[in-house]
Amino acid sequence: MELIILGSGTGAPYRKRGAPGYAVLAAGKLIVLDLGAGTLRALAHHALDFSGIDLLAITHLHPDHVGDLVPFFFATHYSLGYYRVQPFILAAARGFRDFHERLKIPFGHWVEPPPGKMDLQELDPEGPDGLEIPGVRLLSAPTRHIPGSLAYRLEADGGSLVYSGDTEFCDSLVELARGADVLLCECAMPYSVPGHMSPEEAGRLAAQAGVKRLVLTHFYPPCDGVDVVSLAAKAFPGEIIRAEDDMELPIPG
Repeated sequence: MELIILGSGTGAPYRKRGAPGYAVLAAGKLIVLDLGAGTLRALAHHALDFSGIDLLAITHLHPDHVGDLVPFFFATHYSLGYYRVQPFILAAARGFRDFHERLKIPFGHWVEPPPGKMDLQELDPEGPDGLEIPGVRLLSAPTRHIPGSLAYRLEADGGSLVYSGDTEFCDSLVELARGADVLLCECAMPYSVPGHMSPEEAGRLAAQAGVKRLVLTHFYPPCDGVDVVSLAAKAFPGEIIRAEDDMELPIPG
């Protein structure tokens, strides 16, 4: 399993960091976690074909996490470049179907992938849920951000990766991350703010979950003025990495 940081930033335009988006290569599949603006181009930068996305998992519907969703749907109509035969799976909390229907009001059929190309899987926004594709298991759990926010756990190739999405510290995320090889965890600001975690809170969550490695991400610009790794290390004694755009991290099984 390999994690590629496509965008480690937020909704704030920032030259150093793109909007949230992460690619995971596992069991011969291409999995994308969130699709912030610029994610599709970042995929191409890593020679990853947008038509090769097998599973797209959306944590929540804030604009910085779905900014490339309309362009992606539009791109599925590109007859010279969208070669997918099997449908891709889109996983999101229950309510996404209604959101998608409302997207059609301004954009019409251009945001409806061609027939048979998308398999929408709505997950429980109130409790644990999940799905499986060959070689990959995806588990979800609700988080404390906005209604319908989910965190995800990927298990494949003998390894495990948990992505927090946006959230405050919550027990459901601790349980989802229990014993994971990597926790990809947001810490939007150097200090605690509603709906997000600070580096210290991310470290405390990683310690309680007993993860092996903590990767901090989803930084607003003020985070680049402090040592977020040292702050998280106050609570977590394991390996801590500050995510950077285009970083590639192997996840050993």
